[in-house]
Amino acid sequence: MSAFRSGTGTASRRPCASGPRPAARTRLLGHVFAAALASLLTAALAGCGGGQAPVAAQFVPPAPAVADLQGPLRAHYNLLPTLALSEAVARQYGIERSAGQALLVVALRRPGETPGDEIVAEGQVHARARNLAGQQQEIAMRAVGTGDYIDHIGMVAIGTRDVVRIEVSVDAAGGRQRFDFQRNF
Repeated sequence: MSAFRSGTGTASRRPCASGPRPAARTRLLGHVFAAALASLLTAALAGCGGGQAPVAAQFVPPAPAVADLQGPLRAHYNLLPTLALSEAVARQYGIERSAGQALLVVALRRPGETPGDEIVAEGQVHARARNLAGQQQEIAMRAVGTGDYIDHIGMVAIGTRDVVRIEVSVDAAGGRQRFDFQRNF
């Protein structure tokens, strides 16, 4: 049945036995929902403050990664902003911490006698970086002793919100092997 009578232009009147009309009911539910949501958010946010000042976000470095190469040879690698390093680690590697610089670390290892053990592997490491704009940079790698191990390190220029792809070549045991990885800053 139509809500309008044909020809008269007047709306039919039905008794309001079921409560408010649908449009009014929708508005009422919207107001109830908005009030409930506001109360819930107020209660949730009240527990967050605790009178403490906001804390600045902390850099969380990506988990170090591993490339299993032939030989058997394994390369542990990482690329992280130098400002994420402690003063002691920067001193150990002989680098300065600064904005716009990342440290590439590649450690060559061979499996040891017992499972899970690794020993230092001899080799040369060469690396190149490329960002999304296609800019490339050769990375001057050098070997640095860290206790009983040797790490190969190099500095990479980075920008804010940079995406850097690293291509690594390893010369070891008479052959050259390659791997690559990407880091987002």
